[in-house]
Amino acid sequence: MNLTQQERLNARILIVDDQPANVALLEAMLEEAGYTRVSSTMEPDKVCAMHRKAPFDLILLDLQMPGMDGFQVMEGLKASTAEDDYLPVLVITAQPGHKLRALQAGAKDFVSKPFDMVEVRARIQNLIEVRLLHRQLARHNQYLEQLVRERTAELRESEARYRALTELATDWYWEQDGEGHFTKVSGPVLEMLGLQVDTLNAEGSENLPDDGWNPIERAALQARIAARSPFLDMVLSRVMPSGVVRQYRVSGTPMFDVSCTLIGYRGFGVEVLGSSLR
Repeated sequence: MNLTQQERLNARILIVDDQPANVALLEAMLEEAGYTRVSSTMEPDKVCAMHRKAPFDLILLDLQMPGMDGFQVMEGLKASTAEDDYLPVLVITAQPGHKLRALQAGAKDFVSKPFDMVEVRARIQNLIEVRLLHRQLARHNQYLEQLVRERTAELRESEARYRALTELATDWYWEQDGEGHFTKVSGPVLEMLGLQVDTLNAEGSENLPDDGWNPIERAALQARIAARSPFLDMVLSRVMPSGVVRQYRVSGTPMFDVSCTLIGYRGFGVEVLGSSLR
């Protein structure tokens, strides 16, 4: 992220000092440096309201003022500023002992009286750049958050369409969690098998009772799931109590979260053959 010179010079600056001579000196210095949006006030009790109405990029704040000193102004600014926002205060003081207290109160930097104008100009430039970069970063983060929200909504819509189309085009659709328990089963497969979801989940990680299932086919399927691999049209056969052999082709794909941890499987299946052994 880069700032242009024009962005720096368009920064909103507020001078807060009860001495007209100091205000005039700072205004002249800022004007000479090319800053175009400089305001001033000798009434410190109005600063918080001014900042709430239109936030400043830098506040040059005198600490020693009658009625309301600079420390009280900073307390008011902190109370009306979001916790994660940047408080752009450069304090002005003639008391060396006030510097540490000012920084602890939330000031970002300080300048001493009498002014060294070269130092003042450099500190103002540095703080404005930090403030504008902080604001630029906040806007970029908001943009990224909006992109994430939009992308999440698109993925949810896409997933809903996928499920709907899969359920229409296949005999059944299924999902499992990371421990192998069925979380969703739709379609007539359970009626075909004469099973319930609770029964499937009660039978352990393989999720299918042994009765009638081809053990070789089941072992091959379990090996693919254990390897966290997708599978396509794997055959599963079962001999029903009536002697009818039902044969299915099942496909599935693992699901992972953002940290690449397996959170389950999803897939679909179709019945491809039914015959009798009797």
